Amino acid sequence: MRPYLRIEYNAGRAGKGVERMRRKSLLVSALLAVLLAAAFACWPRRADLRAFDSVGMAQLETAMWRDYYEKRYGALFYHLYELSRTQFGFSPLDSLRIALSAAKAAKAFQPTRSRSEAAAALPELVVYFALLRQAAPASFDVEAVARLELDWWQARREAIGPRDYGRSIADVAAHTYGKSPDDPAMAASGIARAEAMAYRDARREAMTDADWAEIERQLQLAYRLLKAGIGEGAVPSAQGPAR
Repeated sequence: MRPYLRIEYNAGRAGKGVERMRRKSLLVSALLAVLLAAAFACWPRRADLRAFDSVGMAQLETAMWRDYYEKRYGALFYHLYELSRTQFGFSPLDSLRIALSAAKAAKAFQPTRSRSEAAAALPELVVYFALLRQAAPASFDVEAVARLELDWWQARREAIGPRDYGRSIADVAAHTYGKSPDDPAMAASGIARAEAMAYRDARREAMTDADWAEIERQLQLAYRLLKAGIGEGAVPSAQGPAR
């Protein structure tokens, strides 16, 4: 082989070697990125159902109600995910699972017209509360709480007053947090949430941005009362936050 041909041949081999090394480096980098992302998503967090901020919860719940009634299920899923991550501190993976089960339960319930039909939402509610239980301060009967939750969902459709189904909401919270539903702050919190629901139900499709702002104000009070009921804050004034 002539000298200049040998040089070109060796240069070609060297170039191919560099290209192979570059591809290996990119593959390793991509693999590391995937592993880091998986670790971030799955790494256990110290989630805590008591860690929520009353204002943040009210904002997100108001957004979720609006998503639900406007049938924006993608946005509902996103806000459910955001709530689990930012208010309770669940991992991205668990937040994804919580959001998916809650959104599926809501979607299954929405078109139903009877208690027997509404039972279609129960399996996803069981999954939802099973996921929440890992961050609860005390263990609870997942299926019993899921049934209580579904019961007040249906009660809203049966001309039952908000003070009555509000106590069912308080029962769900009491079981979840290991508290007595007769605690004044717990009961008041459930009723406050129910009254916010009744406010929306009275207006139906005539809801305005100002109405949604009023619901958010009412929910702020409800979650401040819940904080007090679980021992995480002082009992707020019945007047709620300033308008």
